[in-house]
Amino acid sequence: MTQPGSASGMSALKLALLAQRLRGENNAVALLQAEPIAIVGLGCRFPGGADSPVAYWELLRAGVDTVREVPADRWDVNAYYDPDPDAPAKMTTRYGAFLDRVDQFDAEFFGIAPREARRMDPQQRLLLEVAWEALEHANLPPDRLAGSATGVFMGTCALDFGLVQYADPARLDAYASLGVSHSVLANRLSYSLDLLGPSIAVDTACSSSLVTVHLACQSLRSGECDFALAGGVNLILSPEASITFSRARMLAADGRCKTFDARADGYVRGEGCGVVVLKRLGDAVRDGDAIWAVVRGSAVNQDGRSNGLTAPNVLAQQAVLRAALASAQVGAETIGYVEAHGTGTALGDPIEVQALSAVYGQPRPDGAPCWLGSVKTNLGHLEGAAGIAGLIKTVLALRHVTIPAHLHFHTLNPNISLSGTPFAIPTAAIAWPASGGPRRAGVSAFGFGGTNAHVILEEAPAVPAAGD
Repeated sequence: MTQPGSASGMSALKLALLAQRLRGENNAVALLQAEPIAIVGLGCRFPGGADSPVAYWELLRAGVDTVREVPADRWDVNAYYDPDPDAPAKMTTRYGAFLDRVDQFDAEFFGIAPREARRMDPQQRLLLEVAWEALEHANLPPDRLAGSATGVFMGTCALDFGLVQYADPARLDAYASLGVSHSVLANRLSYSLDLLGPSIAVDTACSSSLVTVHLACQSLRSGECDFALAGGVNLILSPEASITFSRARMLAADGRCKTFDARADGYVRGEGCGVVVLKRLGDAVRDGDAIWAVVRGSAVNQDGRSNGLTAPNVLAQQAVLRAALASAQVGAETIGYVEAHGTGTALGDPIEVQALSAVYGQPRPDGAPCWLGSVKTNLGHLEGAAGIAGLIKTVLALRHVTIPAHLHFHTLNPNISLSGTPFAIPTAAIAWPASGGPRRAGVSAFGFGGTNAHVILEEAPAVPAAGD
């Protein structure tokens, strides 16, 4: 027998009409859709020795530029470098932001046989390590999650290990396809830790890892999972993609992301991995978790038919910013910092600031600034892991009430105007004072195929002591 108020046994049409009415009239539904999500753990492995949240913050606080020449264990930079972008089989830059020792992995720790480990993309190995560290940072021993409805949402777009592995068909074995599959990037983590929630790999190019945060929050709000791991990974293991990007005039010859600067001429590629542990805020408060920041809202959309498949769409960027604010149920004037996508391209930067100006650009009644920055000036563009690098930076900035310096900025791009807006670019670390409410920030990531993401973060709430 159908229980009162239950959808069981209801026709599809009746159920659709009921859902439509509730969506329009029931405040409880809207409240559930806006439920804040707590960030209770962080894990990272970024260039410059930023192999923990503490080390990452020290790097950001000190304004370190991690870019260097391509190391010899990747490829011979002299053999591939040519300043002519039309030179065949060459690249126009000698630089990148690289991790060390990406070939090293404790397979036994994760119960993986050596033969299988050799066929695993180092991105899979790195993700296992960083996810484990994020759970430890959240004070969640991984064995406690075994059998739980914990979701895994991981972003990636690099195909390098597949190019390396499939180059010699005679060496392929039964483990090769698992070793390079994007789906297995997330699935292996779920399998290794016996996690039963959704397990999804996301490839929207440069927005991949920020899209995972959006999807994880939706899954938590729907009750599909009770914990979620979200993040992304990017390793540069072969020269082919850099050759392609050079031919497309996307890379900066000097190996620097000069975001918002008049000298902006492209980006530099970077490597890294970042993972956040997410939980519904009410559950985190109930369980006494350390809360690093709160996801108030997020949104994802697409450029649609723009001036070209890889050309950004200012109206779509405006729309995703507004949708994220609506999801967060906060006003644009409450945002004190925006971690921009900010690749440092002559076309992309002005369009992004134009979109930000339309949404966040009204002067604040109290005259407070809204700071703009991009971690790509420190780490380069981490592509599939770019969004999570920016998000973790912003979480740490909220935690330390300090906005790190934005590097390589001297003269504003003449196609960008900040006049009449609250925007300012921090060329040195800036104290982040409170301004009548909780500190909030926006984080952007845009994929070169047109998928845009924006996340609204808020500083961790002051949780009353037990008995208060």
